[in-house]
Amino acid sequence: MQSSKSKRNIQWDKYMVYIIFAVVFVLFALILGNKGFLQPRNLINILRQTAMISVMSVAGVFVMAAGQIDLTVGSITAMTAMLVSLVLQATNNIFLALIVGLGFGALVGLVNGLLVTKLKLPAFLATLGTMELVRGAAMWITDTAAVPIENKLFCNIFGIGDVAGIPVLVIWTVLFYIAGILIFNKAAFGRHVLATGGNENSAIYSGINTQKVKIIAFTMSGAFAAFAGIMYAARMQAGRYSYGDGDEMSVIAAVVLGGTAMSGGTGSVIGALFGSVLMGMMNNAVILANLSSAQQTMIKGGIIILAVAISNLSQRKKKN
Repeated sequence: MQSSKSKRNIQWDKYMVYIIFAVVFVLFALILGNKGFLQPRNLINILRQTAMISVMSVAGVFVMAAGQIDLTVGSITAMTAMLVSLVLQATNNIFLALIVGLGFGALVGLVNGLLVTKLKLPAFLATLGTMELVRGAAMWITDTAAVPIENKLFCNIFGIGDVAGIPVLVIWTVLFYIAGILIFNKAAFGRHVLATGGNENSAIYSGINTQKVKIIAFTMSGAFAAFAGIMYAARMQAGRYSYGDGDEMSVIAAVVLGGTAMSGGTGSVIGALFGSVLMGMMNNAVILANLSSAQQTMIKGGIIILAVAISNLSQRKKKN
């Protein structure tokens, strides 16, 4: 009897985000249907607007499932957008811009991983410090001035273009999730991430190099955040230091809502997608409801509290 009850609890936790997503979608459809919520253009716009958060959330699952946290993703997007814009302005070379942007993100992620594994700094404090350094650099590099991008090919491929009517931002999101799901669910690295976050000592005794796992997870997070910065720059056709401001909280909320425990050991890549789209849907709904920016910020804070509460409740149930 106890085993049956435990099974039901685990199943509830596993499908929590999908149930919440369905309930919220139906609720908004009923309340805001006459304001255009269900219009195909609006639904596509939700996916387009959440694309950057969705991409960062893929790597966020690996980081949090390993029992870590990364606060630098928002600042990396901003700095990457600035660097890519400056390279394109100077050389008009898309390939070089991508190398510089992605290389920068991966490097910051690597530094975060080394700070956590080699210097034994808490991930929260290490990435908080790195976040401030990178955000400050993004502001300083052009003295807070925006850098316009005139390369239309770049903007079409990574931001404003579409293929058969599907926005490229949505296509990139799908590609990242396919890769993330395959790595997390099918590859040995995904199992090593879960083992590291679940019980690091046991993982070490099993022969897993947990330090390497954490470093790779942080490096992935930096690189994925850099790609999100490229998407920001291409969509807005300019680099700005303000891109990604607050995105780290949105990523954490999306990942946790998607079923990844903040303490590590569990995770769901597809759940993170639903979590990020759920947050985008809520943001879209409050705009359609003509709420003020202050009210929107309050709702966003409430979502983060909800995400943490769900994570804690899930962990308590599993321990019992």
